[in-house]
Amino acid sequence: MKITGHPATGYQLNSVPDLLLPEILGPLVQGTIFTSHIRHYFRVGSTNVVAMQAAADGAPEGAVFVAEQQTAGRGRGGHTWESAQSVGIYVSVVLRPVLTPADTLLLSLVAGIAVGEAVEQTTGLRPDLRWPNDVLLNRRKFCGILTEMNAEPTRVRYVVIGIGINVNHESFAGELEGIATSMRLESGREWSRVELAAALLKSLDSEYRKLIEGGPAARLAVLRRFEERSSFARSRRVLVEEDGSYEGITEGLDERGFLQVRTASGIRMVFSGGVRALDGK
Repeated sequence: MKITGHPATGYQLNSVPDLLLPEILGPLVQGTIFTSHIRHYFRVGSTNVVAMQAAADGAPEGAVFVAEQQTAGRGRGGHTWESAQSVGIYVSVVLRPVLTPADTLLLSLVAGIAVGEAVEQTTGLRPDLRWPNDVLLNRRKFCGILTEMNAEPTRVRYVVIGIGINVNHESFAGELEGIATSMRLESGREWSRVELAAALLKSLDSEYRKLIEGGPAARLAVLRRFEERSSFARSRRVLVEEDGSYEGITEGLDERGFLQVRTASGIRMVFSGGVRALDGK
């Protein structure tokens, strides 16, 4: 917080801390489903764990759980997510969509599109989407998405989408050094986490509403827009870490959102495995 002034003439608040506080974020996301139920933590184990428990206890659609630091941040496939204090965005949202469990992959794709839109709008950087839930800058990961749900066989009770974005990290240690990056490292400058978080929630609200309210055409639009934002979706030689791992050329998404890969033995569908580029691009 920066305050200037003099006892005789008074004081002026020149800037506020770049903290993701409800009283700061709430007014910036007016008109979205995320306005009224923002919960902020300075330190928490995992925002997804907190959000899943809150959803089980009846938290409404649009509830937001955001932390300055996570001590047990989680990624897809049981991986951890490095969540240093007040340099990234660590946020989870509760959704209650009228969808079948088979359709929830679309929500992960929607979240990736929303991240891409928000980052580009806020910074001018254009991220690349790696199916199903990684967001890259300069071929390195700066954002991960973890989607979890509670469902009956034919309907979803609730979904939690967790998004972790490396915003102002200056370095990464150990095994992350060669594979992770941040918006600051790629652009050479710091960014407002408040501005980016607000843009993210507004973009996610817009993309989610379009999917839920738009019918079959909206689902096709999600697939098309994900492919447009992803260099991995088509004509990319990849290694798929599934079923013992295999190589092939990507052939786009099917109607459910699964990645199709052409191999020597024909088209194979990627259901949950990680995808890594083999062409060096």
